[in-house]
Amino acid sequence: MTNRVDRLAARGLVTRSPDPDDRRGVIVTLTEAGKEVVDAAFSELLDRERRLLAGLSARERDQLARLLRSLLLPFEA
Repeated sequence: MTNRVDRLAARGLVTRSPDPDDRRGVIVTLTEAGKEVVDAAFSELLDRERRLLAGLSARERDQLARLLRSLLLPFEA
């Protein structure tokens, strides 16, 4: 994990600060540049999902949504 955070910090996407409640810990915070990268990634993900689902009918999309919900139910408990 440290190596990943190091790379993100080197790119200016996150900052580190000491955890005031635990001297061993560090708080990692997204910078404005980091937030822009995350927003762009989510936007791209949503575009890809739309293209992926475009070939399905409304009924098929509803069926897929129901099936995915049933798969996720055990994790919500």
